[in-house]
Amino acid sequence: MSPEEVKARGWKELDVILVTGDAYVDHSSFGTAIIGRVLEDAGFRVGIIAQPRWENPEDFKKLGKPRLFFSVSAGNTDSMVSNLTPGLKPRNKDAYSQGGKTGLRPNRAAIIYSNRIKEAFPDMPIVLGGIEASLRRFAHYDYLSDKVRQSILADAPADLVVYGMGELQIVEIAKRLQAGEDIKGIRDISGTVWKMEVKAWKELKGEGKEKAGEQDESENATEDVAKDKSLDPAEFFKEYVEIPSFSEVSQDKAVFAKSFRTYFLEQNPVTGKGIVQPHPKTIIIQNKPMRPLTEAELDHVYELPYTGETHPSYTEPVPALEMVKFSLTTHRGCFGGCSFCAITQHQGRMIASRSIESVLREAKKFTEKPDFKGIINGVGGPTANMYGMECRSWEKKGACLDKACLYPRVCPALDTSHKKLLELMHRLRELPGVRHVFTGYGVRYDLALEDEEYLEELCAHHISGQLRIAPEHFSGRVTDTMSKPGKEVYEKFADRFNAFNKKCGKEQYIVNYLMSGHPGCTLKDMIEMAEYVRDHGGYTEQVQDFTPTPMTVSTCMYFTGLDPFTGKKVYVARDKKEKAMQRALMHYRNPANYELVYEALERAGRIDLVGNAHKCLIRRKERQRK
Repeated sequence: MSPEEVKARGWKELDVILVTGDAYVDHSSFGTAIIGRVLEDAGFRVGIIAQPRWENPEDFKKLGKPRLFFSVSAGNTDSMVSNLTPGLKPRNKDAYSQGGKTGLRPNRAAIIYSNRIKEAFPDMPIVLGGIEASLRRFAHYDYLSDKVRQSILADAPADLVVYGMGELQIVEIAKRLQAGEDIKGIRDISGTVWKMEVKAWKELKGEGKEKAGEQDESENATEDVAKDKSLDPAEFFKEYVEIPSFSEVSQDKAVFAKSFRTYFLEQNPVTGKGIVQPHPKTIIIQNKPMRPLTEAELDHVYELPYTGETHPSYTEPVPALEMVKFSLTTHRGCFGGCSFCAITQHQGRMIASRSIESVLREAKKFTEKPDFKGIINGVGGPTANMYGMECRSWEKKGACLDKACLYPRVCPALDTSHKKLLELMHRLRELPGVRHVFTGYGVRYDLALEDEEYLEELCAHHISGQLRIAPEHFSGRVTDTMSKPGKEVYEKFADRFNAFNKKCGKEQYIVNYLMSGHPGCTLKDMIEMAEYVRDHGGYTEQVQDFTPTPMTVSTCMYFTGLDPFTGKKVYVARDKKEKAMQRALMHYRNPANYELVYEALERAGRIDLVGNAHKCLIRRKERQRK
């Protein structure tokens, strides 16, 4: 991270410099650490510039000019999510900065960092990666500006986007640049997005011919197309699908929804095709997704020599590390298919799992650390209980395009056995130096119901008083829009959970994560949820207001008011006042929410819920005059 550290390694220059919007933490839960260690393992000299000052290019020069390229990431989360609340107010804490300090990364960090690098080193290749770039790879709805923005590759002066989990892509890019290839010719790596000149695209499609004497920056584009066999028109259009242009999707919401559906259904590394989306000044081309890592590859990635610590230059802790320092990643991918989640578009639906032995080796290293207290506080991936699961169709055709794995019910073709996970948890508990192995969050409860042995083991050994789960809502209309199981499944789980705790002689509780303001959710739906909480307990502060983030089904619905798969209209609460009322209904006991709750009940025609009767949400009192 400093010229002194480079010199101490005996290096005269670096091959690759990674720029990140997060503080640098050398732990496998942090994307920059993984990419840095993977490149180092492949023989490259890597530098990291963490949270540079972005007002001018000086911070981007501190490690000198890399021999091969810069790689830029906004960090573990989209910079908008890091910086702003769902109400678009500045957050008072940044979990990925030392001391939780805010203001250490800009909004649209990947674009701004790329511009500063280009100012400092105009000829250097720039590769974008991380969640921000990955999920903004096409024209997308941007919540901050409330409009459709171009692909990040059209807005940033970068050459490639690596989307998804990028280990295989980044190493191949580095090796090919090392071999002398021009980055503009690297167009065939799965899991990457590149751009083509508009003129070359027109030539490829056979549209129009160059006017006599016409010259511009793409004057050799026709020659390039003729030379590059990968761009033979007949072959190209077998492998790529064109979707509506930026101009079309930004002007017509129905076209936006249709475009979203097309690229959503192509996010399959086995059968998926590449996607082409024309933009005014460039053509954005996404290659098909990269395959998931094999078990051996995943083991190798997670057993690289991470220190598990923040960089020694930091004087304050990084809050995000404290949450995951002694947790274990067992797998990647999620076949849950929740509408508001972008994992499908980033990690994919197919599960890639580590071996049990690899996870145990990592856990043993925990026991050697002086600050380890014998508690492993998390075991899993995007979900806690999909480890080792597969579907017999994945190898030949990938995840199904015509149906979901868990909604509206668990697919019978899916292997839902928790046997491998149970073996892993049992062996972790037996490790010398390990006192407890907790799974307090991330359990997919509809999946847990498929294996009662797992649920009993969970209650007996792996919960520290509370289990956090995410039913999100108790109105069937809303859970259908979310592609989540309904309250009947939740109630069945809660009953079994309570029964197993009673059997184990334990007093443990469910903490619900709930959501307000999701597409499809009306004030009546929120009142239904408040009444359910009133009648069944479970009043919680864990309520999140829906935030539109790029490339989720829910964000497409929020922007267009349409379900992209059925074309049916979806109700959307866009008014700030209504969104505030929806959220207030979940905190109806809070005196500060009285006016909002009263107005919501009045607007919905449910004044019967105001008064002193047992069923009432709020008491009747003289309202404040406005």
